[in-house]
Amino acid sequence: MRRGVFVGLATLDVIHRVSHRPGPDEKVTASWQGWAAGGPATNAAVTHAALGGDATLVTALGRGHLAGLVAAELADHGVRVVDATPDLDLDLAVSAITVLEDTGERAVVSRDAAAHRVTPPAELAAILDAADTLLVDGHHPHLAVAAADLARRAGAEVTVDAGRWKPVFADLMPLADVAICSTSFRFPDAATAADTAAHGLGLGLRMLAITHGADPVRWWNREGSGEVPVPAVTAVDTLGAGDALHGAWCFAEGDDPSRLAFGVDVAARRVTRVGPRDWLSLLPPS
Repeated sequence: MRRGVFVGLATLDVIHRVSHRPGPDEKVTASWQGWAAGGPATNAAVTHAALGGDATLVTALGRGHLAGLVAAELADHGVRVVDATPDLDLDLAVSAITVLEDTGERAVVSRDAAAHRVTPPAELAAILDAADTLLVDGHHPHLAVAAADLARRAGAEVTVDAGRWKPVFADLMPLADVAICSTSFRFPDAATAADTAAHGLGLGLRMLAITHGADPVRWWNREGSGEVPVPAVTAVDTLGAGDALHGAWCFAEGDDPSRLAFGVDVAARRVTRVGPRDWLSLLPPS
């Protein structure tokens, strides 16, 4: 069983499906509503567990009222949660999400990681000693860098989920093996995707990949570059599609392009179902 550790943001996602986003002073009636634990590392951990992997999420929940809801929902989906802040009166972030019925496109408003310095839990080194792979999303920066450093020392693969530039990535990228980035991610002063790839490889990455929605995923390594096509599907809900790719990447084995192709296939399945969890039934058996 592939043992994955996921370090980063946990939120409570409240999701509404709407015909259009409300304008000023407008109220819109949703055609669907739901909630789930969210955050890049969190959704990746859920995907990894659903595929049959061993998934541990290291995050900051605290002892607020919402923490129990998030922890219970993750336990229901086979994710072990290690809370780095069990005694902290943490205001867990709530993400308000709208998904458009016609296109599946999502809009998110969230506080993301609360303004607390999250220190590594005492058991983190032991957790990473037993891991095959680590994914960090850059939230809770001090925790993320500590985890990447420990994983590198333990010989576990380190993958960075780079959605948008954060200063912590300057410290994380030199500790990582792989970065899988969204189309909007750029290193400072990198004008193009190719510039970003060259910079990442120069920092020591084995591979850098950039997703482009329904367009092919581009990847670069030290030998060259290539593309992974995205299956043609009807997208009804794109929330967490990139996170699903990351979780599947961490679960997969083989060479990098084949692992990336597996992740793309899983992400394509995700967007064909409404809601954050129903799509998990579409995953291939482990």
